[in-house]
Amino acid sequence: MLFPEVFGRNHFDVFDELDNFFDRTNLNRAMKTDVKETAHGYELTVDLPGVRKEDVKAELHEGYLTICVTAQKNQEQEQEDGKYIRRERYTGNYSRSFFVGKDVTEEEIQAKFTDGVLKLNVPKKEPVVPEKKYISIQD
Repeated sequence: MLFPEVFGRNHFDVFDELDNFFDRTNLNRAMKTDVKETAHGYELTVDLPGVRKEDVKAELHEGYLTICVTAQKNQEQEQEDGKYIRRERYTGNYSRSFFVGKDVTEEEIQAKFTDGVLKLNVPKKEPVVPEKKYISIQD
Protein backbone atom coordinates (compact mmCIF):
# COMPACT_ATOMS: atom_id res chain seq x y z
CA MET A 1 0.00 0.00 0.00
CA LEU A 2 1.49 3.33 -1.05
CA PHE A 3 -0.10 5.76 1.40
CA PRO A 4 -1.80 4.26 4.43
CA GLU A 5 -4.33 6.08 6.51
CA VAL A 6 -2.64 7.98 9.27
CA PHE A 7 -4.71 9.41 12.11
CA GLY A 8 -7.89 8.61 10.21
CA ARG A 9 -6.91 10.56 7.11
CA ASN A 10 -6.28 9.04 3.70
CA HIS A 11 -3.35 10.83 2.08
CA PHE A 12 -5.01 10.63 -1.34
CA ASP A 13 -7.54 13.15 -0.01
CA VAL A 14 -4.98 15.83 -0.76
CA PHE A 15 -5.90 15.40 -4.42
CA ASP A 16 -9.48 16.39 -3.64
CA GLU A 17 -8.19 19.52 -1.94
CA LEU A 18 -6.41 20.48 -5.15
CA ASP A 19 -9.81 21.02 -6.77
CA ASN A 20 -10.05 24.23 -4.78
CA PHE A 21 -6.68 25.30 -6.15
CA PHE A 22 -7.55 24.44 -9.75
CA ASP A 23 -10.76 26.43 -10.11
CA ARG A 24 -12.65 24.36 -12.67
CA THR A 25 -15.33 27.01 -13.08
CA ASN A 26 -12.76 29.38 -14.63
CA LEU A 27 -11.51 27.39 -17.58
CA ASN A 28 -10.19 30.45 -19.40
CA ARG A 29 -6.82 29.22 -18.18
CA ALA A 30 -7.35 26.25 -20.47
CA MET A 31 -7.65 28.62 -23.46
CA LYS A 32 -4.57 30.76 -23.07
CA THR A 33 -4.87 33.52 -25.66
CA ASP A 34 -2.49 36.11 -27.05
CA VAL A 35 -4.11 39.16 -28.69
CA LYS A 36 -1.90 41.21 -30.98
CA GLU A 37 -2.97 44.52 -32.51
CA THR A 38 -1.80 45.21 -36.05
CA ALA A 39 -2.40 48.10 -38.42
CA HIS A 40 -5.37 46.31 -40.00
CA GLY A 41 -6.86 44.35 -37.13
CA TYR A 42 -6.23 41.91 -34.33
CA GLU A 43 -4.53 38.52 -34.33
CA LEU A 44 -5.75 36.06 -31.70
CA THR A 45 -3.63 33.00 -30.97
CA VAL A 46 -5.40 30.44 -28.78
CA ASP A 47 -3.59 27.42 -27.33
CA LEU A 48 -5.77 24.31 -27.42
CA PRO A 49 -3.40 21.39 -26.77
CA GLY A 50 -4.86 17.96 -27.28
CA VAL A 51 -7.98 19.34 -29.00
CA ARG A 52 -9.06 18.24 -32.45
CA LYS A 53 -10.21 20.70 -35.12
CA GLU A 54 -13.63 19.03 -35.18
CA ASP A 55 -14.12 19.92 -31.50
CA VAL A 56 -13.58 23.67 -32.00
CA LYS A 57 -16.33 26.11 -33.04
CA ALA A 58 -16.06 29.88 -33.49
CA GLU A 59 -19.23 31.98 -33.53
CA LEU A 60 -19.90 35.69 -33.98
CA HIS A 61 -23.05 37.03 -32.33
CA GLU A 62 -23.89 40.67 -31.59
CA GLY A 63 -20.28 41.76 -31.76
CA TYR A 64 -18.89 38.94 -29.58
CA LEU A 65 -16.55 36.33 -31.02
CA THR A 66 -17.02 33.15 -28.97
CA ILE A 67 -14.69 30.17 -29.20
CA CYS A 68 -16.25 26.92 -27.95
CA VAL A 69 -14.41 23.66 -27.35
CA THR A 70 -15.84 20.23 -26.62
CA ALA A 71 -13.23 18.03 -24.96
CA GLN A 72 -14.12 14.36 -25.31
CA LYS A 73 -13.46 11.83 -22.57
CA ASN A 74 -11.31 8.90 -23.48
CA GLN A 75 -13.32 5.72 -23.38
CA GLU A 76 -10.35 3.69 -22.18
CA GLN A 77 -11.09 0.57 -20.22
CA GLU A 78 -9.37 0.23 -16.87
CA GLN A 79 -6.61 -2.31 -16.75
CA GLU A 80 -7.22 -5.44 -14.69
CA ASP A 81 -4.05 -4.75 -12.72
CA GLY A 82 -4.94 -1.22 -11.59
CA LYS A 83 -7.47 1.51 -11.29
CA TYR A 84 -7.43 5.28 -11.58
CA ILE A 85 -7.04 7.15 -8.33
CA ARG A 86 -7.55 10.55 -9.93
CA ARG A 87 -8.25 11.89 -13.40
CA GLU A 88 -7.30 15.51 -14.05
CA ARG A 89 -7.71 15.71 -17.79
CA TYR A 90 -10.76 17.86 -18.31
CA THR A 91 -13.68 16.63 -20.35
CA GLY A 92 -16.72 18.69 -21.21
CA ASN A 93 -17.41 22.04 -22.83
CA TYR A 94 -15.73 25.35 -22.30
CA SER A 95 -15.76 28.68 -24.11
CA ARG A 96 -14.26 32.13 -24.18
CA SER A 97 -15.64 35.35 -25.70
CA PHE A 98 -14.05 38.52 -27.04
CA PHE A 99 -15.86 41.70 -28.07
CA VAL A 100 -14.75 42.51 -31.63
CA GLY A 101 -17.39 45.10 -32.57
CA LYS A 102 -20.87 44.92 -33.99
CA ASP A 103 -19.73 45.94 -37.48
CA VAL A 104 -17.48 42.90 -38.04
CA THR A 105 -19.04 40.04 -40.04
CA GLU A 106 -18.27 36.32 -40.07
CA GLU A 107 -16.94 36.54 -43.62
CA GLU A 108 -14.26 39.04 -42.57
CA ILE A 109 -12.76 36.85 -39.85
CA GLN A 110 -10.11 34.35 -40.94
CA ALA A 111 -9.44 31.25 -38.82
CA LYS A 112 -6.81 28.53 -39.03
CA PHE A 113 -6.22 25.56 -36.71
CA THR A 114 -2.82 23.85 -36.77
CA ASP A 115 -1.12 21.62 -34.19
CA GLY A 116 -3.42 22.59 -31.32
CA VAL A 117 -3.21 26.33 -32.00
CA LEU A 118 -6.17 28.35 -33.28
CA LYS A 119 -5.24 31.59 -35.07
CA LEU A 120 -7.90 34.17 -35.83
CA ASN A 121 -7.50 37.40 -37.79
CA VAL A 122 -10.18 39.97 -36.98
CA PRO A 123 -10.27 43.24 -38.95
CA LYS A 124 -10.41 46.63 -37.24
CA LYS A 125 -13.52 48.53 -38.12
CA GLU A 126 -14.46 51.99 -37.11
CA PRO A 127 -17.94 52.04 -35.63
CA VAL A 128 -20.50 53.59 -37.91
CA VAL A 129 -21.94 56.67 -36.27
CA PRO A 130 -25.47 57.33 -37.45
CA GLU A 131 -26.11 60.72 -38.96
CA LYS A 132 -27.96 63.06 -36.64
CA LYS A 133 -31.44 63.89 -37.82
CA TYR A 134 -33.12 66.93 -36.43
CA ILE A 135 -36.78 67.55 -35.96
CA SER A 136 -37.90 70.91 -37.16
CA ILE A 137 -39.54 73.05 -34.54
CA GLN A 138 -42.33 75.27 -35.71
CA ASP A 139 -43.16 78.74 -34.36
